[in-house]
Amino acid sequence: MLLAVSVPAKPNTSMYWRRDFHGKADQVRLVRAFAAHLLADFPGLDDVLLVLDELAVNAVRHTRSGDDGGRFTVEISMDVAGVIVYVTDQGGPGHPRLRDITDLAEGGRGLLTVEALTATWSWTGDSQGRTVRATFPRTALCAGGPEIG
Repeated sequence: MLLAVSVPAKPNTSMYWRRDFHGKADQVRLVRAFAAHLLADFPGLDDVLLVLDELAVNAVRHTRSGDDGGRFTVEISMDVAGVIVYVTDQGGPGHPRLRDITDLAEGGRGLLTVEALTATWSWTGDSQGRTVRATFPRTALCAGGPEIG
């Protein structure tokens, strides 16, 4: 007697995607489209898209990636635990830093958004190039217990 059992192919398989973008402002929407297509079923997709938007804009505005001929790279990793995104730029004179929320200067609060929407974020690199990493768990991080809905 032959017994057939349905088994998932590889339940813990992780996925990885990488794409280079020209260092132009119009590429930011393509970054969002790239991620939206790949992560369509991810529960925290809106947060991922907003964070990627901020990181891509920062790469274009604040690094050599935004110079003529500049580029930046977006990497997305997804597994059963969640999603990790990486944005690698061509470096510049400054470094990513959180602005004080009480600073009333116009602009410059993008990393506060990143801080608020991610489980963790960090950066590595120097003036020659840097990578910003942001993590998003698959389950909601809420103090009140499991997400209902």
